[in-house]
Amino acid sequence: MNSDERTQLIDSLLDGDISDADFLRLEAELSIDSNARREYYERVKLSLLLENVAGEYLTTLPSKPVSAQEAAAVTKYWRWAFSLMAVVAAALFISLGLQFAALREDQHHPAEHPSNGLASSSVENAVTGFAVVSGQADAVWGAAKSLGMGSLVSTGELHLLSGVVQLELFSGVSIVVEGDAVFSVVSPMEVAVARGKIRARVPEPAHGFRIRTDEGDVIDLGTEFALNVNDEGSEVHVLDGEIEWQPQGAEPQKMEQGESLRRLKDGRSVAATDSEFVGVSELKERLQVEQSARFDRWEQFTVGLRQDPRLLAYYQITNGNLSARRLPNLALGSGVTSSEGAVVAAVAAPGRWGQTDGALDFSPAGSRVRLSIPGEYQSLTLLCWVRINSLDRWYNSLFLTDGHEEGEPHWQIMDDGRLFFSVKKRDVFDRSKGELDKHVYYSPKFWDSSLSGQWLMVATVYDVDAMQVTHFLNGQVLSQEAIPREYLVESVRIGNASLCNWGLPEKNQPKFAVRNLNGSLDEFALFAAALSADEIQELYDVGRP
Repeated sequence: MNSDERTQLIDSLLDGDISDADFLRLEAELSIDSNARREYYERVKLSLLLENVAGEYLTTLPSKPVSAQEAAAVTKYWRWAFSLMAVVAAALFISLGLQFAALREDQHHPAEHPSNGLASSSVENAVTGFAVVSGQADAVWGAAKSLGMGSLVSTGELHLLSGVVQLELFSGVSIVVEGDAVFSVVSPMEVAVARGKIRARVPEPAHGFRIRTDEGDVIDLGTEFALNVNDEGSEVHVLDGEIEWQPQGAEPQKMEQGESLRRLKDGRSVAATDSEFVGVSELKERLQVEQSARFDRWEQFTVGLRQDPRLLAYYQITNGNLSARRLPNLALGSGVTSSEGAVVAAVAAPGRWGQTDGALDFSPAGSRVRLSIPGEYQSLTLLCWVRINSLDRWYNSLFLTDGHEEGEPHWQIMDDGRLFFSVKKRDVFDRSKGELDKHVYYSPKFWDSSLSGQWLMVATVYDVDAMQVTHFLNGQVLSQEAIPREYLVESVRIGNASLCNWGLPEKNQPKFAVRNLNGSLDEFALFAAALSADEIQELYDVGRP
């Protein structure tokens, strides 16, 4: 886009008569070109200056009657001025990367977006935690708090009813906890145990790591030890290196590899009996067995799923063969000839089942999977498994049609962690009358940096019969919203579309807005029906690694 053409589009925007197609072109230009944004703001200032001059002129008009021609000119100007103010307010809100739908996104402000050339936010992104869950086998957590793979662990009591869990503390310490266990992570260098078996492996930078019990404290001096806390007292085993045992009310003592003791609740110390503690290698073997069994159940389930007559498109990245850069559409029962997916720029990444190349990473610029889905439909269900690294752009694409024409759906994630879904109702609309091209259905915020790197199943159901849109996270309802009758679309079409990106650069216009997902996807399904909450829950339960 050359400078003259850009200026013409900006003026059209400020005049309020820009077309949808030109708006999208200008939107992309403003999103990526600081010179374009600078010119845009200069044109806004010029327009406001003209408004002020016109206002001053009106105050100096003589009291004598004005001609019809003069009255028409003044009326025309003020009609233009009021229109300009409305359009400028909208443009300030949307011109740096928002679609028309974001006109109703009143919670976003320019200061929140450092990339827009306005004020930068001085608040650094932060999360809370001392450790991360790196492995679980048959883990059942108490009702107070349940942790999943990759969850951050902060302070507060945890109750592992049964199973085995591995935590990696940020100090480098790795602990394996066996249920029934009650414990808390106090800091990266300290854990408190009220009950349960814990095995700790401590690297050199974390020497001095401490585990507290009611009977005393264990301080690591390098490298591995185990602890069993039960109703009788605390049992300590030195597996490698040495520790310092600090019993309550008694002198500290050093213990070396092979030594063990029991500290009873009455204060006595006695020889410990041999105990077995699950280590990292044993847990890894159990995890592999458990995950293999879950994968087999999921794979068998998807054999039937592919025959579902409601399934329009189904793409998996599980065969480990991405060299052909094509994803077959595995949906067989609908009779719809949706295309295979063409992989563009995305690279192989570990999948949720552990395969080294079982997913596609869409973080490289321009990444997407191109596909085409013919026909027109009423209700839709969109579902995918994603692992998000960050939401570092305003729109983070999941599934979008190429353009944004009447009857087409868009599904993405906002930078504040909310799901966004819309179906365009009309191409022609009058904002001055309160009309919009579509209604946008937002979920509450579901994602923040603490979920970075975790596999999540997100789904959205567009139910025409119930006139309702429902968002899901990991099988659970996030939100439900009624479809306003004036924005109900009963004939949805898709055509050419992309997974995890939006739109194509036009001829002689290679610049494009950055909307590719910064993360990975390993499964996507599109149904020409509104799946029930029970069906969504089943898809999560079976598909959860």
